[in-house]
This record gives sequence, structure tokens and C-alpha cells, in this order.
Amino acid sequence: MNSRKIAKRVTMMDVAKAAGCSQATVSVVLNNVTDIKISAELRERVLEAARSLAYGLSSPVRRAGLEELRGSCIGFIVDQLATTPEAVNAIEGARHASWEDDVTILVAQTQGRAEHERKAVARLLQAGAQGIVYMSIFTRRVSLDPVLDQLPVPLVLLNCYTSDNRFPSAVPDETTGGRTATASLVRKGHRCIGMIVGESFMEAAQDRLAGYRQALAEAGISYDDSLVVEGNWTPTSGFEATQKLLSLKAPPTAIFCQNDKMAMGCFNAIGEAGLRIPGDISVVGYDDDELSRHLRPRLTTLELPHRSMGAWAIAQLAKKPTPGPHRVHKVGCTLIERASAGRLAAHPS
Repeated sequence: MNSRKIAKRVTMMDVAKAAGCSQATVSVVLNNVTDIKISAELRERVLEAARSLAYGLSSPVRRAGLEELRGSCIGFIVDQLATTPEAVNAIEGARHASWEDDVTILVAQTQGRAEHERKAVARLLQAGAQGIVYMSIFTRRVSLDPVLDQLPVPLVLLNCYTSDNRFPSAVPDETTGGRTATASLVRKGHRCIGMIVGESFMEAAQDRLAGYRQALAEAGISYDDSLVVEGNWTPTSGFEATQKLLSLKAPPTAIFCQNDKMAMGCFNAIGEAGLRIPGDISVVGYDDDELSRHLRPRLTTLELPHRSMGAWAIAQLAKKPTPGPHRVHKVGCTLIERASAGRLAAHPS
């Protein structure tokens, strides 16, 4: 059993609870919004709660070395902003790493279109950006437009990388994440572990599957292709994949879903089959989506590290990196243990 404790990430909700106010109020205070009236007493209470909880400081990246960026702005270019929370979390991590140093984050969404990227770069540079963070929602190798390859300011890549590793880049360590999720079930006595895979053409799906296979091999468990069913990241696909797994002659005692939305569908299929979580079958998700806290039982999952990746990007820009090659920085995904994964029950023969 792994007894190592993993520090809990402090959230804005934690600060709100400690300060006795809403999360919106915390956001107004910490973002120094001046056109909304907040009493001096409440403002100080929020700041004190943030300080006491070390909010935004749990990242391995510190604010040291940002003097060169003080009073400037950073451009943040992302292909999609609203589809998933990853970009927002990365921007929030960048803000955490820089807000006390008077660094402004300017964000542009381009939908992955080259002409939008070129316009965004031109306007960010015109606004005085001293560095640019370029982020892809899906982890992948990218071919950058020449305008990004010839910037007069430093460039850092998030959730993507180039074939020549010319620029500093950070991606989640998905292989280790898949291994961690699977190993957590092995430690609870499970040896027949199903997996619901996301779209298999995506690097995240491939790497999480590789981690699953690694954990099985390390535990001396043979890989069984029938226990791996492909979904497409949606609750419906999780529901249908779980039905296939439960129909097997020897169904799994635990299921690792490659994202929390598929885990939600998995929950529904297990309930419809008259089974209990985790009494009859354990479930682990991935992403630490907001819905994972609202499922019953609450979902054990892995947290994607986009907040710390955003903070890392700011620290890299402060170093004013020169063209590489640079090693791709892989950031670990933290296991969040809740109630959906339990020890394998001993069934009577």
C-alpha cells in the first residue's frame, strides 16, 4: 500500500469557505477588480484566507525571477477556450504565478486557424507582450506558423510540442497517469480491470492505455484485449462500453475510465445492472472534472496538471529561453482518492 500523502491543491472555493464569502467575491479581490465595491474588511479577510491557505503557492513553480516581467504583459494563445476547462485552468495557473508581480495576461482564442493566430500575435506584440504562451487543448505535436517561429519575444508551448523541440514545452505525463490509476486498483486487490479508452487516435488515449498496460505488467497480470473497450469521451460512450464489459463471461471487478464524463456513463450502466459502486465494482476516472465531486459515490480520479503547467510557462518566459532543443517537460497527474474505488470484496464460492 502506498502511504505517501499527496498535498491537496487549494482551490478558490477553499479560500471562499475560509473567508466566509462567495467564490465570485474571492475572484474579484484576487484579480484586483476595482469597479466592483468590496469593503476593506472583506477584502482583507479574503487576502488573509488566501495567504493562510497558501492559495496559488502550492505549485512547484515559484514567483521568484519575475522581476524582468514586472509591469509587462504576457500573451496567451489557445485554440479553444470554452470547450473544456484545461485552458482556463492553465491561464489561472499563469495568473497565480504572476498576479503579485503586476504581470497582465492577455488571452486570444484562435480556433486553430492560422490567420487568427497571425492576427493574435500581431496584436499581442502591439500591446507590448514580453512573451507568448501557445496552448493546444489536445496534447499533440504541432507545426507552428512561421510568425510564431520567428517571434521577437520568447515562446513557450503548453500541451503541445514541435518535432524539433525548438521551444520549451510542457505536457501532462499521461503514461504515468494511466499507470497510477491502474496501480491504485491493483493495490486494492483487483486483478480483472477493465478500461474504457477515449478516441484512440489521440495521444492522451494512447499514453493512458500504455500506462494501464505497464501497471498490469508490473503486477504480473496478463493484458486481456477483451477488457479494453473504446469510447469517445462522452457519457453515452461510457455507458455503452460498460454494458459491453459487464456482458463478458468474466466481467471486470474494476473499471478505469479515461475521463470523468465516460465514468459518469459507466456509473449509470452499473446502476442499471443492479450493481453497487464500489461494493460490486470499483470505478476510477480521469481529469478531476467538476462532475466527479457530484457523482454518488464521489469519483476517484486523476487531476490534470494544467494549473501548474500555466505557472511553469510563466517561469520559463521569465528566464527568456533561447531556441532549443529543449526537453519536453512532463508534469505529473495527481490521484484524487474519493469513494468510488474500494478493496476487492471476497465473494463466497
